Amino acid sequence: MLTSKPTMEGAGVRLERVFGHAEVPRFDPFLLLDDFGSDNPDDYLAGFPWHPHRGIETVTYMLSGEVEHGDSLGNQGVIGPGDVQWMSAGGGIIHQEMPRHVQGLMRGFQLWVNLPAASKMMKPRYREMPASTIPEVRPKDGVRVKIIAGEVDGVRGPVQDVVVNPSYLDVSLGPGVDFEHPALPGHTVFAYAVEGEGRVGPGSSQELAAGQLALFADGGPILASAGDGAFRFLLVSGRPLGEPVAWNGPIVMNTREELADAFREYQEGTFIA
Repeated sequence: MLTSKPTMEGAGVRLERVFGHAEVPRFDPFLLLDDFGSDNPDDYLAGFPWHPHRGIETVTYMLSGEVEHGDSLGNQGVIGPGDVQWMSAGGGIIHQEMPRHVQGLMRGFQLWVNLPAASKMMKPRYREMPASTIPEVRPKDGVRVKIIAGEVDGVRGPVQDVVVNPSYLDVSLGPGVDFEHPALPGHTVFAYAVEGEGRVGPGSSQELAAGQLALFADGGPILASAGDGAFRFLLVSGRPLGEPVAWNGPIVMNTREELADAFREYQEGTFIA
């Protein structure tokens, strides 16, 4: 089990890092999960000014607040409560993400998904999914599941063509309610507690409180149950790549030579076509 730790990223954004560089390759194909949330604008307004990415996909999921974004492909806009931004950097993209000042809590998550060697130099692409396009199912009383990627009760999320075949679910359980979800054999699976407390896992489950994450070994369905109060968690899985990881800042490749090439191209202005 891991507990998120405070850190600072971008131009001075205070956030909680759930896992990152130190945990590679335990979470393969996932590289990083950040939980950003604050009711103090000073903690987030500095944002993430223009910076490059190559070799990964970044997934931003907002619970509350707004983030203005733009990229070298010409995409720009604002993602708000319930929206998802799934960006495939591929061979190179430059973008920025700048949180807006809002009343109350700004809360969201960013997940980094590795790309296999064969796809690291793919053409970049950007997908923005408004909250209205993300299906929600209620398989039983007291259970609500938002499906960003993957499938629950025959309903599929809007992300369906990602190399690692991910499942990304936002699960809310009422007090004392349980929920079962199948895990694909051979896939990496983790659960991150967003609110409340509960138990999650195959067979011998782990007790999680908000800010804690459990990584599960392969095999068996995932069974979750809430305690005396409501319990909300992210349930994420994906097919491991099993490839070497060379990682420096916003760029993740397979070799140090590829990393050096990427940063040289960025300095020379040839990073993007």
